[in-house]
Amino acid sequence: LVIETLREVDPTRRCYRMVGGILVERTVKEVLPALENNKEQISKIIETLNQQLQAKGRELNDFREKHNIRLVGEEDPKQPPKEGPEGAGAKGGAAGVLVS
Repeated sequence: LVIETLREVDPTRRCYRMVGGILVERTVKEVLPALENNKEQISKIIETLNQQLQAKGRELNDFREKHNIRLVGEEDPKQPPKEGPEGAGAKGGAAGVLVS
């Protein structure tokens, strides 16, 4: 928002910028390139952090699979689902299917 606003302002106009906790008086033409550079750097850092997050997520999933780690309430995909009280007497998993 600040960059968009400063683009429409006269380049010789005074503006104030906080640098290291100190308020510094500059002109718009001095501040605008610095702000655009900061925005580019922040975008690059965000992209790098997203890539690192995805890599760590894959690493975590691989570790969970390697060591057979499951969360509480998560079923083991290798084991068949447990039958509840409704399907205890049914054969072959055809419980609730009408055949004529």
